[in-house]
Amino acid sequence: MKYLIRDVCLVDPKRKREEVTDVLIENGKISEISKSISASDAETIEGKGKHLVPGFIDLHTHFREPGFETKETIYTGSMAALKGGFVASVSMPNTQPACDNQGVIDLIIRKAKEVPYRIFPTGTISKGREGKELTEMADLKKVGIIGVTDDGDWVPDSLLMRRAMDYAAMLDLIVMSHCEDKRLAAGGVMNEGLSSTKLGLPGIPGASEEIAVARDIELARLTGAHLHVCHISTARAMELVRRAKQEKLRITAEVTPHHLSLTDEALEGYNTNYKMNPPLRESEDVKALRQGLREGIIDCIATDHAPHTQEDKMAEYDHAPFGVIGLETAFGVVMTELFHGEKWSLEEILRAMAVRPSEILKLGPEFGGIQKGCEANITLVDLNREWIVEPAELRSKSKNSCFMKRKLKGRVIATVCAGKLWKF
Repeated sequence: MKYLIRDVCLVDPKRKREEVTDVLIENGKISEISKSISASDAETIEGKGKHLVPGFIDLHTHFREPGFETKETIYTGSMAALKGGFVASVSMPNTQPACDNQGVIDLIIRKAKEVPYRIFPTGTISKGREGKELTEMADLKKVGIIGVTDDGDWVPDSLLMRRAMDYAAMLDLIVMSHCEDKRLAAGGVMNEGLSSTKLGLPGIPGASEEIAVARDIELARLTGAHLHVCHISTARAMELVRRAKQEKLRITAEVTPHHLSLTDEALEGYNTNYKMNPPLRESEDVKALRQGLREGIIDCIATDHAPHTQEDKMAEYDHAPFGVIGLETAFGVVMTELFHGEKWSLEEILRAMAVRPSEILKLGPEFGGIQKGCEANITLVDLNREWIVEPAELRSKSKNSCFMKRKLKGRVIATVCAGKLWKF
């Protein structure tokens, strides 16, 4: 297919380019970028008043397949991602069976290609995510993993984690750590603080995250591994990352849209769609995380898209599972809170959602930018379109969004992934 996006404001922070132009896509690649392109045989998309930006990349997504297809499948998750403007995701390995063998990794990659959507899978650090025995990382890398993680669980055995980082460094794999000391967090369902006391719910102290981050940073220092801190949520944890970066350690970090925009006060109605791990923290943490992201201490925004069925989430708060979906609302939330709310530039938003993720994954020029001759992985957005998050409009199989019914400003209009156009 041939697509012509006409009269659009192209923004490419990687090449410091911003101009109103036409963009022609042929055979999956960007074949021309110039004004007044003539292509009568192309499907035309009017871009006037809209922006064409590099496709977003999510470093933390749960697609649930195999094993939990009632919550999400690779197809439904990919469609949600495309509607949210994403062209690639790093998938987490807490499937059933876990991603600790070549067969599961191969299945995920193959199913994603059928959409097509680009998934960069991770393998588990330990077999079965049990924290006892290392996986065969070299074998997993052969079939396509980009990193290892026991996401959902922190590896409590420091020696095992050291060995994991040793091997990961040798294989040039990212070690993605869900930093939470479960001995401290055990039984907690929300942030430990004034709100948890008022609500009578057991709390998860920020120290459970900060202690885990500190240990993993020291192991990264010892081994030279690339440590990626997942879904950072406290100001103190962010300061640990800041100091590690000042010492030139190989540390990167991500933050979710919900940790950038919500606090533990949102739980006053006991709505389980506000139950996530790590939990929503306090306003001081939100303020610090925003500043850390703007300074580049936190590298990128990742959704931690974690689908659960309505039946699961309807349980009592103590028993409901952790996790919320986020692929379809990420751009709208970030634009509402940071671009419109705090007057961040579009370039700052794109750095966090497209440019830095592509750099962390060491991807080629077809990601994180818009370049002639490269495969088209781009997103058409309306910066000012207002919309309300409605469950019936979500492509995700699950509807457990903490932004349901919220009015957002900024919406994805179309996504071109691997050269294929998806309009919404």
